Amino acid sequence: MNGNNLNKTKRVAILIEQKFEDAEFQVPYKGLKMAGMDVVVLGSRMNDEYKGKQGKVAVKPDGTTTEARPEEFDAVVIPGGMAPDTMRTNPNTVRFVQQAMAQGKLIAAVCHGPQVLIQGDLLKGKNATGFLSIAKDMQNAGANYINEPLVVDGNLITSRQPGDLAIFTTAILSRLGYGGKEAALPNESDLNADWWKLADSWGGSTKAEIVQGLNTALAGERYSHEAFGSYSEKTSDPEVRSLFQEIIHNKERHIQHLEARLETFNEKPSLPAKAAETFAKLKTSLQGSDEMSLLRRALGDLQTGVVDTFYLRNQYTDPVSTALFTEIETDLAHYEQRLVELYHTRLGAQSAQPARPTTGAAAG
Repeated sequence: MNGNNLNKTKRVAILIEQKFEDAEFQVPYKGLKMAGMDVVVLGSRMNDEYKGKQGKVAVKPDGTTTEARPEEFDAVVIPGGMAPDTMRTNPNTVRFVQQAMAQGKLIAAVCHGPQVLIQGDLLKGKNATGFLSIAKDMQNAGANYINEPLVVDGNLITSRQPGDLAIFTTAILSRLGYGGKEAALPNESDLNADWWKLADSWGGSTKAEIVQGLNTALAGERYSHEAFGSYSEKTSDPEVRSLFQEIIHNKERHIQHLEARLETFNEKPSLPAKAAETFAKLKTSLQGSDEMSLLRRALGDLQTGVVDTFYLRNQYTDPVSTALFTEIETDLAHYEQRLVELYHTRLGAQSAQPARPTTGAAAG
């Protein structure tokens, strides 16, 4: 890639603070640099080295938001991670973004990046997106939150998570005059594009890393598929068995989708993924069949899955795999709620039962 198709070199500020999300800095930074743009990293202190949350990237700033002038830039990019929560406490950073927005500069924020926009009262009446955990904060700040990979409203570009980064960066590039077929970039609305390859070229997740993540999810789904099969056989409660059977069918669909995604990478399930069902069969065979203990084990499996897939969906710069992990996490959380309701009902019924008389107790 080069910047020969630009009338003039575009200048872009990327804001930084400690514990930024590595890929959310790296992918836009490299994408913009490879397009021939002048990328300036702005922190709060000149002499600091800023380290990413994942420990993969460390950066020294080119300047600070204190002395930087928004009129000298064409765009401002705000990565996510824990950094925006620190950025928003720096009045110089907030003022810099406010002035850039007022001047019509392109403002692009990803993941937790919109926290800076919230602090600057810049989201009122705007269509925007961001990491799901700050959706309510964005709505309270006056934004119309849209759960999509990319939301563009005038000079504001927002995205949600690492899986959106290639689309996010492409949207920035195209609005700075670099994009389309001449630049060999997909259309930002093309969901069938190989976005992971583009993200990889810009420093995002590699094929090997994405495949490892898919196999991790596959191992979890195969393990729990076998475990819930065992739970279904052991329970004597028809309502619980029906729910377990529904969960089993849901996991069969997840397994099919994960294996199909692996095939697109010309990969087969890993040995740990293949062995997951055998391990579950052995483990559940050693466990008892007491109804309440059974429900607690099943609930524990679902809760473990929710946490594990939440981590997976926030780790990789492949939107297709990220969507699969999100679907699994959403389904697991749904079944967790249904199962805990049954657990509480059974627990209440058990507590309401009259106590049996102690063997050998004297008659009153």
